[in-house]
Amino acid sequence: MKAHWLLPVDGSATSLRAVAHVVQQAPCNTAAPTISLVNVQAALPSDITRFVSKNNVEDYHREAGEAALAEAGARLEAAGIAYSKHILVGEAAQTIADYAGEHGCTLIVMGSRGLGSVAGLLLGSVTTRVVHLTELPVVVIK
Repeated sequence: MKAHWLLPVDGSATSLRAVAHVVQQAPCNTAAPTISLVNVQAALPSDITRFVSKNNVEDYHREAGEAALAEAGARLEAAGIAYSKHILVGEAAQTIADYAGEHGCTLIVMGSRGLGSVAGLLLGSVTTRVVHLTELPVVVIK
């Protein structure tokens, strides 16, 4: 079975350390793993989306996702590591776990904390939730 690593990033320093880990570890494998670089955008509240066109909302998510993925993608490209990038919308932890299961990922590599709010620190991080939601191995980078 070919290795397929999921690398969720949000543009934070910790998520970029996860990218550095992948850059360091990927060449060590016998066969280069498939890398899926993923950013999850939170769905906009319905009181906003009622007044904004679907195309504008999609453009917003795409632009914000592209910005969050830019540095990670540049680092993978500089290392000569092929990847696919995906911008998803939903609750971050569940969306990451679902993507990993639906796309045959064999490993998730992610930062220990991202750009979450203070509430996220108090209620548990996305990373902690992903660990609990998936059966896959999760490498957590500090």
